[in-house]
Order: sequence, then structure tokens, then C-alpha cells
Amino acid sequence: MTCVTQRHLASQGVVSPEMARVAEREHLDTGLVRTEVARGRMIIPANVNHLAQNLDPMGIGLKARVKINANIGNSPTTSALEAEVEKLLIAERWGADTVMDLSTGKRIDETRSAILAEATVPIGTVPIYQALEKVKSIEELSGDLLVDNIEHQARQGVDYMTIHAGVRLEHLPLCQHRVTGIVSRGGGILARWMVNHMLENPLYDRFDDILEICRTYDVSLSLGDGLRPGSIADASDAAQFAELDTLGELTQRAWARDVQVMIEGPGHVPMDQLEMNVRRQQKVCHEAPFYTLGPLVTDVAPGYDHITSAIGAAIVGWHGTSMLCYVTPKEHLGLPNAEDVKQGLIAYRIAAHAADLARGNRRAARWDRELSRARFAFDWRRQFELALDPETAQSMHDETLSDDYFKTAEFCSMCGPKYCPMHNFRELDWDAVRRAVAQRSRARAA
Repeated sequence: MTCVTQRHLASQGVVSPEMARVAEREHLDTGLVRTEVARGRMIIPANVNHLAQNLDPMGIGLKARVKINANIGNSPTTSALEAEVEKLLIAERWGADTVMDLSTGKRIDETRSAILAEATVPIGTVPIYQALEKVKSIEELSGDLLVDNIEHQARQGVDYMTIHAGVRLEHLPLCQHRVTGIVSRGGGILARWMVNHMLENPLYDRFDDILEICRTYDVSLSLGDGLRPGSIADASDAAQFAELDTLGELTQRAWARDVQVMIEGPGHVPMDQLEMNVRRQQKVCHEAPFYTLGPLVTDVAPGYDHITSAIGAAIVGWHGTSMLCYVTPKEHLGLPNAEDVKQGLIAYRIAAHAADLARGNRRAARWDRELSRARFAFDWRRQFELALDPETAQSMHDETLSDDYFKTAEFCSMCGPKYCPMHNFRELDWDAVRRAVAQRSRARAA
């Protein structure tokens, strides 16, 4: 079949409309975007069937700003189609660059179709979830069923798919003594199937068939970390890195077929190991974009894991991770609702912006500088406009100083007019300061 991928076009020297749009959004030269896509260091997840609807193309890679993914999706016990579409719209409103539909249980097809019809951002999935709904038990899964389901979702318009092809039968003994074993849903399903049949991972065995589907629809592969650590104690262990080595091999196989690839990264990693994890992935996977879940830098804060993970996300973003998968306050506890989606996205927009600043992004620095100038000028309305969450910023200000008069006041309710350091600084007589400094300098010289 004909290859229609952005990588194929870039390798042929073609600047596609999607590359031009990415260049416009990132303030980059179109030639640079084409070069980055051709070498595999940037991907543009853009299924041809989603492009035909309402997708606004975006880029993920080292030369682009750090991106954020939001996970949504129903479960066998909770949620409904309408609620998932609402979560999509909330995710887009609060700055998600991509959204993954991780629906399980019933109405998966209907939910995905509704999400794709509304989404202007790329949509990702984990196809094994839907395949599992078609059989009575994990043991009944087959390579044919998995590949057929991947093709079905590709036809629907899914832009990228998590494929856990790097989980090998030979890796499983490395997980035996972990504190939390295997925490990836896809990894756990495949591990149980492989042990039951004593056969290799069917996604690894059928990888060439999967690549053919990706070439036909331009589905980007998100090579899943099925053996990612689910606790600090399991971070950076032999199982995690054995899978990563396989993902490096699969990356080269995908590139040989002009399929776009990014690599998924670990979930729980202490801060002192974060830079090493990013550098190792970039080396082993030949600078393919890194896409991490968090990482969470501690295990002890259930209910606040959007914070524990945003700390790790900012650090790995600084060191070269291209996309951060958000974590909501409900991580480990339950299915997130609309407010959880917002809270997770705000935390991750802060993390991504902090990483952009650390990486020298000039647009990020201008944004900070403009807000700081508005703050120093006591231009409260401009501060609200520039805030990541304007409504929350204004509501917090107005909680104690609600009258319109206080929108021009040179203080807030924290310090008041007498103690406000910026107000006092603005009142300084700088001519007098300079004269006093000069006089002291002359006195010391004499």
C-alpha cells in the first residue's frame, strides 16, 4: 500500500501543509520542521482520516515546546459517552496538546467516534483495550485480533496508538521480585497471555503488519512502556531497561518503513534518577521523542499525585522529554471527573512551561516577563489575562478585595499598602540613591 506518513514526505524533501502549520504554531522555520520529522526527532500525529475532519496539526519533539497529553475515557464501572466528550472539551480548553481515549468496558467504538468528531487535537488510544472486550478472557486474544483492531481504529482516524510491543517473554522474570510488579494495563494483559501460552508477545511478532497499517493511515506509534516502574523502589531496574532496549530496536524498524515513532517513559522515578532516564532513552532510542507519565517522584501522596508527578515532569521536560502525560489528583484512586482533568492539566501546563523556560524558549520567557511587568505596574486585569487560569487568579484576588477600586490599587490583601515591597520600591527617590552611593564611594576613596 502507498505510504502517506509525514516522515515519508519529509524524507522526500516535501514540506507538507501539516509541517507548515507546525512551523507556524512553533515559530520555527518550515525547513527545520521538515528536517526534524525526516530524522525522527519530531513527529506530527495526523491520521489522514482525522485530518479530513477537524484536526489542527501539532508537533512533538526536541525543537518544539514541551507538550501535554490528557487521558480521558470511560471504565467498566464509571462514566458515560457524554461525560467523555465533555472531558475532551475541558482538556482542549485548559491546554491539552493531545488527548488519549483510554476507554474500557462498553460503548468503546461509539465513545471514540464521538471524541474524534469533536477533537481538534490528536487522539491516541491503546488498541488492546478494545480487543480484550471482544473475547471472554485474556487467554483468548490472538495476533490476528490485535492487528485487526489496530486497523479498525486506524480507519476511524486515531492519530497515535500505544503499542506494547517491547514487552518480551524473556523480560518477565525480571519483574518477579518487584514491589509493585507490572502496573501497565497493556503490559499486564500481555504478560498474562504470554505466560499462559508460553509464546512471544504477538505485538512483537506481528510488528511488521502493524507498521503496514501505520504507513497506510499515518498512525504514529507510541511505543508503550509496559514494564514501567509503578513505585519508587522499582525505578530504573533491569526490567524497565530491557524493554527500553527493545523499543530502540523497534524504533529503527519503524523508521525503515517511514512510520513516525515516540517512546513512552517511566511512571515512578526519584528525582536523582530523572536526568539519567531521559539521557538513556535518547541514546537507546536514537533521539525519538520521549513521552513520559509524570514521572511521580514519591509514592506517599495519594490524592495529590498531580503535584508529585508535575515535579518530575518539569525536570524531565528540562532534560529533553518532548511530551508529558498528565496525572490527575485521582491517580491510583479512581476515574477522574471533569474537575480532576482541569487540575491535572493546570499542574502540567506549569510543569511544561517551567521546562520550556529551562530549555531557553524565548516565547516562554516573554510570557513570564510580560506578567511580571504587569505585576510590578499593579495592572491586575492584565495579570489575570496572562495567568494560566485567569478565572481562578481573579477569584482569589476578589475574595478579599472585590471592589473595582482595588483593580488599580498598588497592593493586595497579603501586605496591604504599608508593607507592599513593590509599592515601597516604586516610591524610592533614585536620584537621591545615586547621589548617596556616589558620595560614599568618594569618601571611601579619600
